[in-house]
Amino acid sequence: MPSLDENHTGARIKEQRRIARLTQRELAVIIPYSYSLLNQVECGARAATPDFVAAVAAALRIDVTVLTGQPYVTELQQDRLSALVRPIRESLDLYDLGAVPGLEPRPAAQLVVHAADLCQAVRATHLRKAAEKLPGLIAEITSAAWRTPTTELWQALASTYRTAHDIAVKLGYFDLSSVALDRMAWAADRASDASLAAVRQYMRALVYFREGEYTIGQRLIRAGHGLLQGDAPTRVTTAVTGQLHLGATIIAARARDQHAVDAHLEQADDCAARVGDASDVHWMSFSPTNVKLHRMSAAVEMREYDDAIGQARALQLPAGLATSRRAHFLIDRARSEMETGRTAAALATLVEARRAAPEQTRYHPGARETISGLVHMARSTPETLGHMAAWIGL
Repeated sequence: MPSLDENHTGARIKEQRRIARLTQRELAVIIPYSYSLLNQVECGARAATPDFVAAVAAALRIDVTVLTGQPYVTELQQDRLSALVRPIRESLDLYDLGAVPGLEPRPAAQLVVHAADLCQAVRATHLRKAAEKLPGLIAEITSAAWRTPTTELWQALASTYRTAHDIAVKLGYFDLSSVALDRMAWAADRASDASLAAVRQYMRALVYFREGEYTIGQRLIRAGHGLLQGDAPTRVTTAVTGQLHLGATIIAARARDQHAVDAHLEQADDCAARVGDASDVHWMSFSPTNVKLHRMSAAVEMREYDDAIGQARALQLPAGLATSRRAHFLIDRARSEMETGRTAAALATLVEARRAAPEQTRYHPGARETISGLVHMARSTPETLGHMAAWIGL
């Protein structure tokens, strides 16, 4: 049976706790989680759930990535993805230099289409494809927008910055994702597009959610709603409003606020009933199905794992659901199955997630923690679990 190495999340928590000169009992009081759970996580006997990691990071005043080990450099190098990050970083840094000398961009209509294509590629979890094409497209749209400023071009540029954020998050480069969101705000302002600006606040809220800063996340959600007020509702603004409520649902669930969870889900349900499937609106996957998926995710965040599994079994995912959402659903389901002792089901679900979205699953900290947890729980290791553990670098 494979054993946990000394670089798992629990070991990193132990190291950072010692640097902060705290005993396990002292940290357990601050988090607050039980001393027993902290002890089990540090020695690798229990998986470190996202809410637990966020609580420790907030208590120790460090980034979550210090504890999760992101980005997973060895695996990124093996997949030849790390080399694609620097060109993206450079393209984000050169936003204010005007048109690129000697570059003749394609017609604006083509650039707009290609920007949407990259958003769709990320939703389909084709991260390498999107990462390869992104820097060149940013340069083209930037040049075109500086030379002939139009709303459509600034919107397309904001869209490419959003794609940069999505790729950075999925690969674990959260510093880069923050830069991308700043650039998205810059382009959305030039496009005078309130819905894009609101989407950006939604994404900022999720950044703080991952870091365990739930109050800030809620403030950003409210700021997003504020940007959409004043004008008559449209299909786009209603879909974005609904997605903001879904983001608030997960933040409230992590904060253990059941009343807020129910209130935001009710608002999201109302928006979904009015617009139906609006997954094409800023590629957010907003739809009645997505509301159901967030309802299940809220149960997971509140550690109501049996309820989450019951919801998962009742869900019928449409064929057209974005692969990224399908994979996220499977990872949530696997976590719930592991936490309730259904280890064989959890492994089968993770294998399904890997088949659907290998890049997303390999670099998803929740999937990696679940695999680590299954390794520890197994009295003997099935061949499939051994392969999965080796695949994530365990």
